[in-house]
Amino acid sequence: MATRAKKPAVSERAPSAQQQDAAQQQDAAPRVGRIPLLDLSPQLNDNLWPAKAYVGEVVPFRVTAFREGHDAIGVELVLTAPSGAETQHPMRLAGAGTDRYEALVPLNEQGLWRYRVHGYGDLFATWLHNAAIKIPAGVDVELMFTLGAELCREAAGQRERSTAERGSFSAAATLLANSTLPVETRWAAIDDEALRASIDARPLTRLDTFSEIRDVRVERARAGVGAWYEFFPRSEGAVQRADGSWQSGTLASATARLAEVAAMGFDVVYLPPIHPIGQSFRKGPNNTLTAGEHDPGSPWAIGSADGGHDAIHPDLGTEADFSAFVAAAGKVGIEIALDFALQASPDHPWVAEHPEWFTTLPDGTIAFAENPPKKYQDIYPINFDNDPVGIRLEALRILRHWISLGVTIFRVDNPHTKPLDFWEWLIARVNAENPDVVFLAEAFTRPALLQALAKVGFSQSYTYFTWRNTKDELAEFFDSLAHETADYLRPNLFVNTPDILTEYLQFGGPAAFKIRAALAATASPTWGVYAGFELYESVARPGAEENIDSEKYEYRPRAFDRAEQRGKSLAPFLTQLNRIRATHPALLQLRNLHIHDSDDSAILVFSKYLSGKFTETGQDDALIVVANVDPHSVRESVVHLDVTQFGIPAGDRFEVRDLVTGSIWTWSADNYVRLDAFTEPVHILHVTPLRKGLPA
Repeated sequence: MATRAKKPAVSERAPSAQQQDAAQQQDAAPRVGRIPLLDLSPQLNDNLWPAKAYVGEVVPFRVTAFREGHDAIGVELVLTAPSGAETQHPMRLAGAGTDRYEALVPLNEQGLWRYRVHGYGDLFATWLHNAAIKIPAGVDVELMFTLGAELCREAAGQRERSTAERGSFSAAATLLANSTLPVETRWAAIDDEALRASIDARPLTRLDTFSEIRDVRVERARAGVGAWYEFFPRSEGAVQRADGSWQSGTLASATARLAEVAAMGFDVVYLPPIHPIGQSFRKGPNNTLTAGEHDPGSPWAIGSADGGHDAIHPDLGTEADFSAFVAAAGKVGIEIALDFALQASPDHPWVAEHPEWFTTLPDGTIAFAENPPKKYQDIYPINFDNDPVGIRLEALRILRHWISLGVTIFRVDNPHTKPLDFWEWLIARVNAENPDVVFLAEAFTRPALLQALAKVGFSQSYTYFTWRNTKDELAEFFDSLAHETADYLRPNLFVNTPDILTEYLQFGGPAAFKIRAALAATASPTWGVYAGFELYESVARPGAEENIDSEKYEYRPRAFDRAEQRGKSLAPFLTQLNRIRATHPALLQLRNLHIHDSDDSAILVFSKYLSGKFTETGQDDALIVVANVDPHSVRESVVHLDVTQFGIPAGDRFEVRDLVTGSIWTWSADNYVRLDAFTEPVHILHVTPLRKGLPA
């Protein structure tokens, strides 16, 4: 028996043509406003994470904005501070014909800032542009004056303007509308400085459009500015006994070194791990596999019967000694940065208490750490997937412990070997409780991972600076740091580490050390040295890119005072660099670095400029760094400067004073230099405009 098809319910019927058209219109809704506002900067991955800045940093806010036709637009930045205060900042074209608008704003309050961009049709600017063309040409003269009068009446009616401003606009409207007056008299009505300033401050707008909101997290100044010095407390005050064994230095004896470090101008002291060191598979001198009875082992082989990451090596002292060390550092203006290395020696309490936190091989042994061809038999890496919650909570507990003892900075060892989401969670949790805590990523890894670590929360990052040595390498590297990644990645330009003694330093002699220090201290607001750099320590272990008799595996007391007395120390130059940084705020910004040209393949030239609008003195601060990066030669060249990049009008001459030697010259856009690597391989030049009326 045939069955009749069931009549469809109303909801099952095909949509009508009208319904289809409405649906299509809904799907095709514009994604831009009436004034398109595109490519906001700074922002990270469509605001997946906040962009980053530090207190006192001058941040460039940018947007691409335009409209159809020829009518003028205006663009302003609307900033909301963490306190809730809202400010508006005019945005100007960054370059003719680019449609890219920019506003430079110093962010001086710590916390989460929010911003959006306001775009609008600028009625007065459009009229003024058209009138300035048409009226002198005799085209639509009365129409243009009538339109101008209407705009002035509108401005006169705005209550937010002062009484005087409203009176000026009302008077201008009357003159513009009076056709019996000469054209010149009527035009002069709006050619008034106060009136133009009022209309610039409060434009007449139509088609007002607002962008989406974007975030910028501003950290304290130390997150972006600092001079770091690394030393091993066990070497400071270590004494060798008659039998060849050593008596370790302590936190108390290391305290004596703090005043010397502060005198050189360093404001952060970084300590390698200060925890108990395992006995199993302990490394001997120069990373040998067999340690002697008195060999101290690597501080990164953390954990023994004396405790783990929350303990202090008995040779160094107690928690009370550590607190005293931190307090002594604070008295001389130094913060302590502590190493945070999530790994364990085979003797760490975790191995017995939480074997699931490690990787067990098929033969039942635990996998040790490797970075081929390097092997670290004395270290077990953490497996973050077996018990992610337990590991997260333990890491948080450890950090809270050291924060309670006064640590505000952590240098994190090899963060790229741990999951990214782990760091995102941990840093966010710590900073929610302690927003002043700073994390430095020691991540020598692929660019994408290094940059991602910065995006998810690390305040600073080690970089590949140590392996960028030629003029072209350095120019490309510095330009990238200043203009491609500065919204999230802050470079800490360490010149050397216990693991890194590059060929440049091994074979470049004292000149190489001086060049690298000058570049690091001037190119980045944050830089650092590892103890021994000032003594020109340059002998490498055969087949390795690290010092022979590395301090990682043995005690290394140094005769700093004796070397300085004999004139064999770079300490006076490091002191001079830090003094220059302290008196020149332009050097404490990153995004203001600009590369210039030279005719020589070894002469690197860059400038840094900070407008007086952003300095405490109200004076512009401009510096030019000219460096001979070949430590083996004397170089002569002509350098070619874009003087507008440091506040000098094109074609003007200016005075430069070398902050290293005190020499003074008069310069222009093109200048001869001679740099002797064996005496003074670097100019750090302070720019002063010549007073008008002086002979060029």
